[in-house]
This record gives sequence, C-alpha cells and structure tokens, in this order.
Amino acid sequence: MKQHRFLAAIVVATTVMAGPLHAGCYADYRARMDNPLRLHYGVVELPANACSVAAAPPVVSSLIAAGGWTLLEVVSVFDDAGLDARRENAGEYFLRF
Repeated sequence: MKQHRFLAAIVVATTVMAGPLHAGCYADYRARMDNPLRLHYGVVELPANACSVAAAPPVVSSLIAAGGWTLLEVVSVFDDAGLDARRENAGEYFLRF
C-alpha cells in the first residue's frame, strides 16, 4: 500500500514540475498600414488553440488591428527556442501586441 502512495506522489510531483516546461507559442508576421504606406515585421505570442500557421492569422489580425495594422501574412509559428533569433529583426514590434 505504501508503494502505491509513493508512486502516486511521484506521478503528481512529475506532473506539477512538467507544467512550467510547456513551451510558449509565437508567430512572426508581416503587416502594413496605409496613408502613408508603412510595413513592419513583428512577433506575437499566440494562445495554444491558435498554435499553427493555419489557425494563427485571425488571432494575429485582431491583435495588431488594435494598433491600426493590417496583417499581410503569418510567416511561421514557433516555440520559445525561436524567440532570440527573431528579436533583433522584429525590433519595436517584438511581442508588442
């Protein structure tokens, strides 16, 4: 009986510790604003249910529309490992929206 409790405690502890290891989901995108024409490249964080190139555009569009931007394309969707490589190129639009 003690063995079962011990194993259950290990399973619970492993589950709790694995939670923070869940990688985030991000998209890099291109956007435009008219009059005058302006373009930018940026990075946004996505919810888990929009973590694909097919599901990301409506989410990204709504996020950047608050700043007056129109989505041109979602370039890619990636996890935490891809953030540093995109930080410099995104500049002021890195996780802005």
